[in-house]
Amino acid sequence: MTHQVTIQPSGHQFTVKPNETLLAAALNAGFSLPYGCRNGACGACKGKVLAGSVDYGAHQDSALTHEDKLKGLALFCCAKAQSDLSIEVKEVGAAKDIPIKTLPCRVERMEKLADDVMAVWLKLPSNERLQFLAGQYIDFLLKDGKRRSFSLANSPEDDGLLELHIRHVLGGQFTDHVFGAMKAKDIMRISGPYGSFFLRESDKPAIFVAGGTGFAPIKSLLNHAFHHEIQREFVLYWGAKALADLYQASVPSQWQQEHQNFSFIPVLSEPRVEDNWPGRSGYVHQAVLADFADLHGYEVYACGAPPMIAAARREFQARGLPEDAFFSDSFDYQTGG
Repeated sequence: MTHQVTIQPSGHQFTVKPNETLLAAALNAGFSLPYGCRNGACGACKGKVLAGSVDYGAHQDSALTHEDKLKGLALFCCAKAQSDLSIEVKEVGAAKDIPIKTLPCRVERMEKLADDVMAVWLKLPSNERLQFLAGQYIDFLLKDGKRRSFSLANSPEDDGLLELHIRHVLGGQFTDHVFGAMKAKDIMRISGPYGSFFLRESDKPAIFVAGGTGFAPIKSLLNHAFHHEIQREFVLYWGAKALADLYQASVPSQWQQEHQNFSFIPVLSEPRVEDNWPGRSGYVHQAVLADFADLHGYEVYACGAPPMIAAARREFQARGLPEDAFFSDSFDYQTGG
């Protein structure tokens, strides 16, 4: 049995099918709700159920607590309708008119950026271009029906090739293939773009927090901002274990030289002796906390592993960051991935 869902405050309506998540139904109807991981791990899709009942679905307790449920909140990426619903969520209007495409592509080239990071450039058919917002991601469509998601590191202005930064997950079937068997001229299938991790129109200064390959979508975001000569104050905190893991540190270092409104602060959590590291150490989100006593006048764009995203969201809001000023893309590294 289908159910009718009304989004507030916009009044937009869509139909949700049996066993279909609210997020999937909304996206299929052309309404872009905020989301990140799509598997109940990050909390980016959290919204309020004003009327009706839902099955909360499988999710991590840290992303949706018992207290959240008592307040009427749900994760729309895994919640399913049990009746007609009225939900409250801020729609993402900028992505609404961008079509999601399924396309063949060719591996144009590959470059190992670190021991566990591979850059892969994909070329689309000559008559195709993928329209996307800086910060969005694509899915690889695998032969077994599974999908693997990776953020686009190139900006929309530089879309001749699609650039991805792929981290090798030990035991991961797909990333084992990338690091062991994938080669130039291989043919793949992709779908996209997806995601609501893009730069909002605002005059507020923006703090970017990247963990590991979380730099990829932030690279796209900042290149796009610089291309359009956006004059907001930007600061990037990029965290990694050791110096070699800051695999493209020369890129933000160059930005810092070229743009007076941009600062780059690298942070290492486990610097090696041979790194002779003179810079910041510890967890990357804690470096932000050390520099900002009050975050109420800022926006934060954070990308990395779910524990980093959760800690940053919680501790930044405790420093005054408004709940609606935290934007995230949570990289859930799965052993099957």
